[in-house]
Amino acid sequence: MTVAGLAAGVVAAFGLTRLLHAQLFGVKPSDPLTFTAVPPILLVVALAAACAPALRASRVDPLAALRHE
Repeated sequence: MTVAGLAAGVVAAFGLTRLLHAQLFGVKPSDPLTFTAVPPILLVVALAAACAPALRASRVDPLAALRHE
């Protein structure tokens, strides 16, 4: 889901930069640094946000969790 969202976001951002060209100061509408640096950063953040709770949940004993319910 993250990769699909990143792909859709990059396409939408690339399309919207042409509309917002007048409001971008000091940045080209299709700045290659931005379009190559931001998606990997967002991917790492999404993976960290998904892995941290999953690792914590994997340490719980299933029988103890069922007994608690």
